[in-house]
Amino acid sequence: MSAKQPGAIRRYSLPIALVLAGLVTLFAYRHWSASDAAGPETAGYAGRGGGGAGKGRPVPVVAQPVRRGDIEIHLDGIGTVIPRNTVTVRSRVDGQLMRVLFREGQTVRAGDALAEIDTRPFEVQLLQAQGALARDQALLDNARVDLERYHTLYEQDSGSRQQWDTQKALVEQYQGAIKSDQAQIESAKLQLTYCHIKAPISGRTGLRLVDAGNIVHASDSTGLVVITQLHPVTVVFTLPEDRLPAVRRRLAAGGTISVDAYDRGRQNRLASGVLLTVDNQIDDTTGTIRLKAEFPNEDDSLFPNQFVNADLLVDTLHDVLVLPVAAIQRGVQGTFVYVVGPEQKVAVRPVTLGAAQGDTVSVETGVEAGEQVVVDGADKLRDGASVELGTRAAKAGVPDAGADSGQDAASGQRHRPAQ
Repeated sequence: MSAKQPGAIRRYSLPIALVLAGLVTLFAYRHWSASDAAGPETAGYAGRGGGGAGKGRPVPVVAQPVRRGDIEIHLDGIGTVIPRNTVTVRSRVDGQLMRVLFREGQTVRAGDALAEIDTRPFEVQLLQAQGALARDQALLDNARVDLERYHTLYEQDSGSRQQWDTQKALVEQYQGAIKSDQAQIESAKLQLTYCHIKAPISGRTGLRLVDAGNIVHASDSTGLVVITQLHPVTVVFTLPEDRLPAVRRRLAAGGTISVDAYDRGRQNRLASGVLLTVDNQIDDTTGTIRLKAEFPNEDDSLFPNQFVNADLLVDTLHDVLVLPVAAIQRGVQGTFVYVVGPEQKVAVRPVTLGAAQGDTVSVETGVEAGEQVVVDGADKLRDGASVELGTRAAKAGVPDAGADSGQDAASGQRHRPAQ
């Protein structure tokens, strides 16, 4: 009996496998039939260009019209705030620093007193020079009297010509000594002037580098204080070399180029100014060109060595077709948009893009003004799909905020950051 068991197992295994395969096929057929009968809401969307999007219930989307407007062409660069002038105030004479007349961080004007150095050594030098001048002046007066006397004796043949010539040379010698004494006096007066240190430029003082009572020298490298000019101030930033032609064309046309300085996160505009100049060569290691812009900086919003983002306005395109960036789709065929037709069906429309500004982009070809393009919900569409128009707020299930949402319902252009 045991010898016949393997044959019995082989005899019944094939029918059992056929029965199981039939049951699985019947179950799958019934499941697929139920899914097809349920429609897209049960079977799900196949994504962009997927099956089922054009059948059954319309797809809820948000659309906005293509409009005409202006597009500003901006160039962005990373820059640093550089003072228009920076001066390290140093002593021009050696001596003891008697008084410091400025406060750290004070705004000073050119000519304001900053410090005083002990003047007594230079007053003594002035007195010495004045005494030497008086002495040499007396010697000159006496030599001139003797010169007249020797001249009279020479004309009366009572004196020699040599004696007269010698006296004449002595007079000229004293005249030279007097000029030297006068120079010494002027030098002593100049040293006294240098003892009163004044601001060479208008600007903001930094931290005090030397305290009163110390001995300072003209050869000191640290100086007394650093003054930076903040009104106006400049920003030096870089742009890629391929952006240079646009800047040069604008400068060659004679127009001024406005520059805005934004903070590190590009959220707040700090100041507005104009482009001053472009560097005379491109950095071959980075492929960038340096530019310098000037800002009035009346509110001190820019600070020396501050990192900023420079926004350069090089041109403005007027009366061009614009639409939201959110409407632009990209695929194997290139860039395209979904245009809503009169029967609430969408059509794929290839477009050629132009310049962009924020959340808005210009379109050169592909659409016309007034046509509705899908800006939200395009991921579930395909060519010819039926749609149901709504708003972003309704699509999200919340009340429509309208103007409070910070977005223009007519243009779809988001407002720029707070300025």
